[in-house]
Amino acid sequence: MKTIITFGTFDVFHVGHVNILQRAASLGDTLIVGVSTDQLNYNKKGRNPIYNQLDRMKIINSLRYVNLCFLEESLEKKEEYIRKYDADVLVMGDDWKGKFDHLSNLCEVVYLERTPSVSTTEIIEVISSAT
Repeated sequence: MKTIITFGTFDVFHVGHVNILQRAASLGDTLIVGVSTDQLNYNKKGRNPIYNQLDRMKIINSLRYVNLCFLEESLEKKEEYIRKYDADVLVMGDDWKGKFDHLSNLCEVVYLERTPSVSTTEIIEVISSAT
């Protein structure tokens, strides 16, 4: 049994989110997803997410290839989460490339390419400018 863990905000859910979660799930038997809390998202991006953390978790939990979803409270707790869920592989988008290599002593670290031309920030900007 190979356990995969990944993290994200998953706000304004889109095909890029689906693609990375499907690809992460294909690397093992169990996919565990940490969803950033509203506070973490604000600290990281300087804005609140469009959808609150419970709604975002409900969306992620509804996906058939996600086995477990939990709230990620801090970027600095990745090691703690990897140990807690006994993850064999940490999967992150390639926009984080190199930032979690220090965790390779705990598990394999894989950076997956993001879906081109799809970003939550860009979607929000397009919607905002249209109003």
